[in-house]
Amino acid sequence: MAEIHVEVVAADRSIWSGEAAMVIARTLSGDIGIMPSHEPVLGVLHSGPVTIRTTDGGTVVAAVHGGFLSFADNKLSVLAEVAELAEEIDVARAERALERSKADTDAAAQRRAEVRLAAAAGAH
Repeated sequence: MAEIHVEVVAADRSIWSGEAAMVIARTLSGDIGIMPSHEPVLGVLHSGPVTIRTTDGGTVVAAVHGGFLSFADNKLSVLAEVAELAEEIDVARAERALERSKADTDAAAQRRAEVRLAAAAGAH
């Protein structure tokens, strides 16, 4: 089976590395799905979940905020300003942050909280 080598890296740490059959990410141009032998691409990431379908049939989901992705020669790099795996997300804390951001009318904080909750929900 053809596969993609994936590296998800945030500014402060490596988030996930491994082999995947497909990766779905949100760019400023819209959602993109990357599969083996995809044309080379460079895209600016929009805050959103990145879904990785691993070669063993599993799924890894990360909440990504800003950055870019680069794909060439079956190697995908997701370089994010901030990222965390869905399993690392404290859902109760993210829900509180969402409520605070709505009360403060902080659109950026609201989007971050919504992405974290979407990533956490997508992992289950």
